[in-house]
Amino acid sequence: MLELKPMRNQIVIALLLVFFCQTSAFSLWIWTPKTGKWMNPKQAVKSNPDQQLDFVKSLYDIRNYAEAKQEIKKLIKAYPKSAAAAEAQYYMGLVEEAQENYYEAFKTYQKVIVKYPFSERIQEIIERQYKIGEIFMSGQKRKAAGVTLPVENPSIEIFTQVVENSTYGVFAAKAQYKLGMVFKGLSRYFEAEEAFNKVITNYPESEWVEAAKFQLAACRAAVSRSSDYDQEATQEAKTKFEDFVAEHPEAVLSREAEKNIQQLGEKEAESGFNIARFYEKQKDSSSAKIYYQDVIDSYPQSPWAAKALNRIQMIERQKK
Repeated sequence: MLELKPMRNQIVIALLLVFFCQTSAFSLWIWTPKTGKWMNPKQAVKSNPDQQLDFVKSLYDIRNYAEAKQEIKKLIKAYPKSAAAAEAQYYMGLVEEAQENYYEAFKTYQKVIVKYPFSERIQEIIERQYKIGEIFMSGQKRKAAGVTLPVENPSIEIFTQVVENSTYGVFAAKAQYKLGMVFKGLSRYFEAEEAFNKVITNYPESEWVEAAKFQLAACRAAVSRSSDYDQEATQEAKTKFEDFVAEHPEAVLSREAEKNIQQLGEKEAESGFNIARFYEKQKDSSSAKIYYQDVIDSYPQSPWAAKALNRIQMIERQKK
């Protein structure tokens, strides 16, 4: 019998531990006669959505962002269809933005537009989304709060969404233009051209149309400068720049357009000179002279014109 005492003691200790653990666990819960349920105070919300929202705002004001997020989630769960829920979702975006979780902020703001289209914050949210797009476009340091960002610049998704959200609103045309600039910066020229064309087509009265036309020509010029020389792209770019200057002679961009026209003209002259050299090397002097003369006639101010004249003179001397 004496040998059983240690075992009895162990059993008693184990039972006491179980009792205290259960007591500790139940101490987190409170019986509420009003609801007739056990409730964990940590999961409780205020008695109405407006009071809960005021609590959220007070936490946001003192920059207690971690607790503000928890209270926002509780409000939305408890009062999902209230106006306060829409405002709480907006404040969740503000919290993410304050913590520099910009992509998460963008996605959070979008939930307001999708779930709470009646919110009075819609226009403000679109503006905030647009500014977040500019942050990513500028390459500023960004965080994602554990969210996997798009492979390339997230501003592509953001500006596209702003255009969709805004339709023909204040930010639609410039978001469409900025989308084109992002594509251009990534050397995705054909997508950039599509974006700039939409500015011109969808927002013909917009202040961004003039710049979009210039950027269209710039994209064509960039394509012409690719490793595989594209003579057609060069001609198209030159024509677009010439049209731009004709339509906007006083525009600041017209000075840059004129420089591009000159550069593209020299590129065309170089191409014509190289074609002439090819025929000359093939002993086809007649064809070579035709192309050399075209360079002289079409691009008289280009340094290639002087070179072409020199080659014609050499061909003439060789015939004598």
